Amino acid sequence: MKQILIVDDEKNIRESITGILHDEGFQTRMAKDGLEAIESVKDEKPDLILLDIWMPGMDGIDTLKELRSLHSDLQIIMMSGHATIETAVTATKLGAYDFIEKPLSLEKLLVCIHNALKVNQLVEENKSLKAKISRDYNIIGSSPIIQELKQQIAIAAPTSGWVLITGENGTGKELVARSIHKLSKRYDKPFIEVNCAAIPEDLIESELFGHEKGSFTGATSKRKGKFDLAHEGTLFLDEIGDMSLKTQAKVLRILQEHKFERIGGHKTIEVDVRVIAATNKNLEDEIKAGNFRQDLFYRLNVLPFQVPALRERTQDIAILAKHFIKSYCEKENTELKNITDSALEIMTNYQWPGNVRELKNLLERLVIMTPGQLINEKTLPAEIRNIQNKDPLPFSAVNTNNYKEAKDMFECEFIRSKLAENDWNVTKTAEAISIERSNLHRKIKAYGIDIDK
Repeated sequence: MKQILIVDDEKNIRESITGILHDEGFQTRMAKDGLEAIESVKDEKPDLILLDIWMPGMDGIDTLKELRSLHSDLQIIMMSGHATIETAVTATKLGAYDFIEKPLSLEKLLVCIHNALKVNQLVEENKSLKAKISRDYNIIGSSPIIQELKQQIAIAAPTSGWVLITGENGTGKELVARSIHKLSKRYDKPFIEVNCAAIPEDLIESELFGHEKGSFTGATSKRKGKFDLAHEGTLFLDEIGDMSLKTQAKVLRILQEHKFERIGGHKTIEVDVRVIAATNKNLEDEIKAGNFRQDLFYRLNVLPFQVPALRERTQDIAILAKHFIKSYCEKENTELKNITDSALEIMTNYQWPGNVRELKNLLERLVIMTPGQLINEKTLPAEIRNIQNKDPLPFSAVNTNNYKEAKDMFECEFIRSKLAENDWNVTKTAEAISIERSNLHRKIKAYGIDIDK
């Protein structure tokens, strides 16, 4: 039952409104002046306040200011029999929902109350939705590599620098982009996403810059582009490595000049946009191949972020698995399922070529398809279970009792053997063992492996 606080210095008005609202199914509280109203709201926030303007001591305008400082989302309807238009405008500017004159019209009062409560409901739903979205886009994990990534985001986000995010498919590049936006000074402005790989080449310019009516066949009306929609906010260009050189040149111009023209238009539109780009490609290799502009790369690569593959943060797999299980159980409105330690161990030893996205999809399937409340090793797909039964990789005896030394020796031998299998071709080897080419190059250099065979 909705609760309404009635604030008026006249007892008969407070009691008459109370009687009307009780008949309409509302709960009510009363306060005879501003100070009493403020104390009442401190004790318990009402759903709505009816506030008289002319009261002895603290008047309605000052009370309104204090109440809004306590709760900025309070719905407050002002009442007065002697107020001027100027007073009504002032109250509205200070956050009052509406202004009604005395003597009160019962019909108008109830309509105003119901409309204000609808707005209040929308505000609460909006808060809830924003909180859910925020939870959905949290970066989950406690491994050192993820902790370092979170620290880098916290440092870079409040700045205005452009960002380039690299990483394999499914690693969570969008999560990083949204985290940067959420922690930036633009957090309350739009976050506009464009998947450059999913938009046909002949439509990408219209998508980014918009078009005027009649500028091409099918342009039946004027349309704003993504740069326009992201004004004062963040534009996330996902898979920018798939953008054509022609479009790259136009994006570079916008980044340099902060202005553009719609397709078929002559009006120059100025924009204030922070660009975050992401790709699963090695842009330095793409530059050498003539597929990506070097000047655009340097313009975007002000704040570089490398998102690790899931196999590089295996200690996060259990945390992620339990998070996704809980999330999907809530989504499907089913009792929370549990996962056994043995199942988690098998999942930890799997390579996850599809990264976090593959893990997420698997857990959704298991939540839906697993009978009972327990996800165990028998419920895992064969391709994940069978990894445990494969013969161990050939590796000569290790003359060390130090785990890190043994791990490094194994990795060095593994990389060397795979390079030999692929004729010492770094690109082919990187693809064969599902690792970024740049990452493989770093490891080859670190281990001093000679690839000039």
